[in-house]
Amino acid sequence: MTPRNEARRAMALTLAFDTMAATIAMAVAISIRWLATNGAPPDAWRSGAMATITFAMVALTAFYIMRVHRQVWRHAGWPDAVKIIQGVCVATLMFLPIMFLWNRLVGFPRSAIIIADILWLSLLFLGRMVALARSTNRPFQIFFSNARADAPIAVLIAKATEAPAILRKVNENDEGARVRILGLIEPDGVELGRAIRGVPVMGGLDDLGKVLDVLSVRYGKTPLVAVAGVARERVYMTRILEEAANQKAEIMTLEAGGEGNGMLPVRPSDLLRRRERVLDSRPVGELIEGSNVFVTGGGGTIGSELARQCARMNPASLTIFDASEYNLYEADLALRNEFPNIDIHTELGDVRDSHRVTSLMQAIQPDIVIHAAALKHVPLMERNVCEAILTNVGGALQTARAAVDCKVGKLVFVSTDKAVNPDNVMGATKRLAEIAMTRQAEASDLAVSMVRFGNVLGSSGSVVPLFERQIANGGPVTLTHPDVTRYFMTVEEASALVLQSATHNGMPGTASLYVLDMGEPVKIKALAEAMIRLKGLVPGRDIEIRTTGLRPGEKMHEMLTYNHEEVYAIGIEGIYKVGSRQVVANDFDEQLDELLDMARQRRRKEAIEILSRLVPEYKPKRMPA
Repeated sequence: MTPRNEARRAMALTLAFDTMAATIAMAVAISIRWLATNGAPPDAWRSGAMATITFAMVALTAFYIMRVHRQVWRHAGWPDAVKIIQGVCVATLMFLPIMFLWNRLVGFPRSAIIIADILWLSLLFLGRMVALARSTNRPFQIFFSNARADAPIAVLIAKATEAPAILRKVNENDEGARVRILGLIEPDGVELGRAIRGVPVMGGLDDLGKVLDVLSVRYGKTPLVAVAGVARERVYMTRILEEAANQKAEIMTLEAGGEGNGMLPVRPSDLLRRRERVLDSRPVGELIEGSNVFVTGGGGTIGSELARQCARMNPASLTIFDASEYNLYEADLALRNEFPNIDIHTELGDVRDSHRVTSLMQAIQPDIVIHAAALKHVPLMERNVCEAILTNVGGALQTARAAVDCKVGKLVFVSTDKAVNPDNVMGATKRLAEIAMTRQAEASDLAVSMVRFGNVLGSSGSVVPLFERQIANGGPVTLTHPDVTRYFMTVEEASALVLQSATHNGMPGTASLYVLDMGEPVKIKALAEAMIRLKGLVPGRDIEIRTTGLRPGEKMHEMLTYNHEEVYAIGIEGIYKVGSRQVVANDFDEQLDELLDMARQRRRKEAIEILSRLVPEYKPKRMPA
């Protein structure tokens, strides 16, 4: 049965129940009245039958006219109660003149109408409370709608199952609701034509443009489009943006709760949002709580979020280490404001400096080291090969060696999808760091967890901030190639999964490689078009999209694993373990030392030659001067 037919069936059943309740109520009311007067008068059955049938017919008519049958019982609330009371009043007002015209109410006990109304309302509310109890276990829960007169008008896009909680949170505010919901768009078309907590379901996503057009005429202005729940996921957001941009409608995200009722502008992360994962935080809590945690690159996008999530788990101490004074200051300020009771240390320094890294670890005695420090901008690293080698390889190696010397139990290494079949220096250095980390672990008691994932939304140097600046300046938005795809993940989700993966490998002397489930790769052109529409603009008309060609070291499409690597689940949603084994030369360690020495001497040509030997998948192209 289609959603539309299912909704019609539900409305028909609602109307039948309400009419049957009216029939029973009137029949019982007349019987009660006759019993109270020691029996019915002669031929009273005819008058009683006529009154009962008439009351049932006017009840059906009144409830249909008042659209009471469109209510969704399992989401019933105060607006629905008001509508029911109004429907009962209309039915009563229709009933009395009809009966008067038929026989001037001869043989009909006048007080029966009051008794019938009370019984009818009781049956109506009882039926709805039973449905509400089955779905929420809170049958007597009624919320009042108190939208302010100056509240902006909006069309809500959410699933029917999510809408009641969202509407309730919008309305339960002492100052009055800050947005007035005019109608509901149900993404899957369920409950079409019905009402949820008094808000009509106006259609599905295909109807959004038409609904906005009609409401714009009715209210003299275009309503906001408030997007909530699963409607914020990527599969829906692109369609919503297209329709809203055509109507010049502003789009907001609406959370069920939070300050200001959660009305926030749509962020780029909302354009790529997937169904939210429910992760068990207990293993991470057991790992972090009471431990000394040391985070390299702790001022960067990933590092600072990893530090923040660790701080939530009540570590004994948290040390963030970074080479950028400004990033370190910002991270320190944010962490101390949010976690005033955590012992936080901020240390300035470079992971290339073995003495600095080792002396810090000896002083702090960390239980867990998270290595997030890296140089990651692909074209920039093509021009600064030696710096990439010294930081991404040398820094990782120095961190691992210091961890071994200080008898650290666990090291977490943040890798990248660019380490797979690398076409660029950045990817090759991260792949070499994976191999070096593995060898360090196997030669010691260190347990290493290495995690590969793709682009992080909004991170420094990423495409999203660039597009935002270009759109703000009126364009053009520049693409390297219209068919380029990339994996994307929010920094919060990526960091949470990195910490989850750290709980899996606890075996000393081993290194485990993990990849994160990044979902489907995203076309960069589609992302650019969606970001333009976010501003109420039309791509290609209001903002030009210009193709500039692939930059040095860039690939059309990224991969998370090599073809020869085996991937299998580990029982943690969003994380897979990779069976990876890199065969290395007998003189690998000597070549690695030579590579770092060439990089220190800034002998780029020799460094690239050694790097390509250590990472055979890396085939260097002609390097820019």
